[in-house]
This record gives sequence, structure tokens and C-alpha cells, in this order.
Amino acid sequence: MVKVILPELGEGIDKATLTYWYFQEGDHVKEGEDLVEMSTDKAVFNLPSPVTGVLREIFRREGDTVGVGEALAVVEEEISG
Repeated sequence: MVKVILPELGEGIDKATLTYWYFQEGDHVKEGEDLVEMSTDKAVFNLPSPVTGVLREIFRREGDTVGVGEALAVVEEEISG
């Protein structure tokens, strides 16, 4: 399982608001594909999936304010072989 975490956003920005999930729990996602839209008072941006797999659990909902370093969701990595 790989956590989707809100990364460092820049100087003086320590939180963002979750505005939209592009996928739901149980959906298959690809590495680099936009998972969630976030906004700050300065910008709107998307966070991509860190791995290819299944979005297993969403911890934060639309409208939630999230601090840098906090987990938003978990993706179960697809093991190719």
C-alpha cells in the first residue's frame, strides 16, 4: 500500500483544500494520472497517483483542509510480473 500525501507546496503554504476526487474507492488508477484536485489561496493543482494500482481507501473528503505531509488516500500497488 502506498499513501498519497500532500507534498510541500512552497514557501509559506502549509495546507490546501481538497476540491475534487477524480476516482472513487475501488477504481483502478495509473501512475501519474490525476487523482485529486487541491486548492490554496494562490493556486489550484492536481496530485497524481504515485503508483499504478487500485485506490483502496480515501481518508479525506471534498471540502476538507489538509496539512502538508498528511495522507489523503491509499493506493494498493499493482505488481506486474
